[in-house]
Amino acid sequence: QVQLVDSGGGLVQAGDSLRLSCAASGRTFSTYAMGWFRQAPGQEREFVAAISWSGGSTYYADSVKGRFTISRDNAKNTVYLQMNSLKPEDTAVYYCATKRFPPFWGTSTEYDYWGQGTQVTVSS
Repeated sequence: QVQLVDSGGGLVQAGDSLRLSCAASGRTFSTYAMGWFRQAPGQEREFVAAISWSGGSTYYADSVKGRFTISRDNAKNTVYLQMNSLKPEDTAVYYCATKRFPPFWGTSTEYDYWGQGTQVTVSS
């Protein structure tokens, strides 16, 4: 029983920035890490970034390294995704999710609970 509320999406131009937020509530005791995935129309859901809850280790997809930064505020049970230098190919619905165990960071089926998604649209 974990509830996730993700927010912060919007319509921006290429090169602009956005910060996504994901607030967790409920029974979060077993959460080991939180991550972000994205899905464009007609495409597979793909991994974006993840962060371990206690140690703060981070993992990024190659396509966003150097542009996106994932962080967390343990006191607020919130994870953030700072997205800089946005490109049109970043356009997608972004979802946050929780993970109970360390391996397979980039595999969506390894995550347990999901937010409702927030739309990010980047124009040329």
